[in-house]
Amino acid sequence: MNWPEDNNEQGSPRKAAQYVRMSTEHQRYSTENQADAIKRYADERGYQIIRTYSDAGKSGLRIQGRAGLTQLIEDIEAGQTAFKTVLVYDVSRWGRFQDADESAYYEYACKRAGISVEYCAEQFENDGSTMSTVVKGLKRAMAGEYSRELSQKVFAGQSRLIELGYRQGGAPGFGLRRMLIDEAGNMKGILSRGEHKSIQTDRVTLVPGPDDEIAVVNQIFRCFVRDGQSEAEIAANLNAKGLKTDLDRDWTPSVVRQLLSNEKYIGNNIWNRHSFKLKKRHVRNDPNNWVRAVGAFEAIVSTDLFEAARAIISSRSQRLSDEAMLEGLKETLEQHGFLSGFVINEAATLPSSGAYQSRFGSLLRAYSLVGFKPDRDYRYIEINKRLRGMHSDLIRDTVSGVEAVGGQVDRDLQSDILTINGEFTVSIVIARCMQTGAGAFRWNIRLDTGRLPDMTIVVRMGQMNELPLDYYLLPTFDMTRPKLRLAENNGLSLDAYRFDDLSHFFEMAARAPLLEVA
Repeated sequence: MNWPEDNNEQGSPRKAAQYVRMSTEHQRYSTENQADAIKRYADERGYQIIRTYSDAGKSGLRIQGRAGLTQLIEDIEAGQTAFKTVLVYDVSRWGRFQDADESAYYEYACKRAGISVEYCAEQFENDGSTMSTVVKGLKRAMAGEYSRELSQKVFAGQSRLIELGYRQGGAPGFGLRRMLIDEAGNMKGILSRGEHKSIQTDRVTLVPGPDDEIAVVNQIFRCFVRDGQSEAEIAANLNAKGLKTDLDRDWTPSVVRQLLSNEKYIGNNIWNRHSFKLKKRHVRNDPNNWVRAVGAFEAIVSTDLFEAARAIISSRSQRLSDEAMLEGLKETLEQHGFLSGFVINEAATLPSSGAYQSRFGSLLRAYSLVGFKPDRDYRYIEINKRLRGMHSDLIRDTVSGVEAVGGQVDRDLQSDILTINGEFTVSIVIARCMQTGAGAFRWNIRLDTGRLPDMTIVVRMGQMNELPLDYYLLPTFDMTRPKLRLAENNGLSLDAYRFDDLSHFFEMAARAPLLEVA
């Protein structure tokens, strides 16, 4: 579509668009307040606002997820605009990009197309002069620094809660229970599975569970350390006795290994194993950077027994050479006919899949070194079974995570649709990774258009369909298509908010009154 040229005749108002963005931590920067200030500026300067681009409740750290700014840039670059000016409240509303050059780039994209950007609440004219360029660069840096400082404050607050012995969501684990504590430190009662706190000032800590479960936990450690039993043998014995895990599932070697290596059984509260600060890449942190509170809970396993188990697990990958690890992997391949992270973790004689990733850079490289090329069609049944279990875990973790930061969640047990703060509904869909004949990766999303929620969290799985690659938050309340396909790189055209960790969604969802979904 080609828009008519801006009318520049004397006395005619100049056409302009406005861009408004509300960051969730600043109520005074509501989109309505920005629009009022921009209108006053437009009236004083003789502008007629003919188009509004808005991002409500959106972080300014990245352009991903900011449909308003994305659409503005796309319209300008396509020449589909009837305006020659974009009005923005101030530099920070344009974005708090961590790289000031990124903020400048999007403004330059407008300038290159003959569109000027004016900041209505700033004390300088954005006229391209040396002074305005210097001040604008400083403002951009200050906007990014504000986000860094806020991130540090939030991190410090969460770290403090960990040090005080409070949990930040997640299942308690076999042999442990979640205890609800009020702001005065008084115990209010045990939370059953599926129950969550309803008062923001309440906290959750861990306490010992029933005596029979504690006895089973200690038996697992003794069998592993003193009797030399493998995780597979221990899991088989527990299943033979009819015992179930805390999630009411059968025991597997990987579940036993997780129990043997989790410090919560000796009373330690651990956090920050992984991080996703300032919307950068999700990273696995060095153990030296973990937030650890020693003795935060009452221990149900002796420290000596736990350390002995950890030493056994650690020594497996440390003492094995690359050749030995690959030889074991090759034997497992010959035994099963294929490899996966699940198969590796279930093999009693192999180190964990994480050890192979760390030693060889990725599981794919380790597979290639033993001559295995993954056949996803062959593994379809195994992958589907694992993803079904993962979906239940994601639902539970989302409920726990939102409530841990002060939100309220109601779950429809039939549809698994979540209602957050009574404001909007969310569903979770797992998209498995598929490879095309040309070698590209694609993710097919299937939506139930008969009962669409307001939003859908799409979990995009990695190439091996073993771990999540990233997450997309889709506004699905007005979608009519039952299918959607994602590519490896989806550009700026996808009307979705991408993030690498669910924790950011927890924070955003807890502020649902500030989140516009319509």
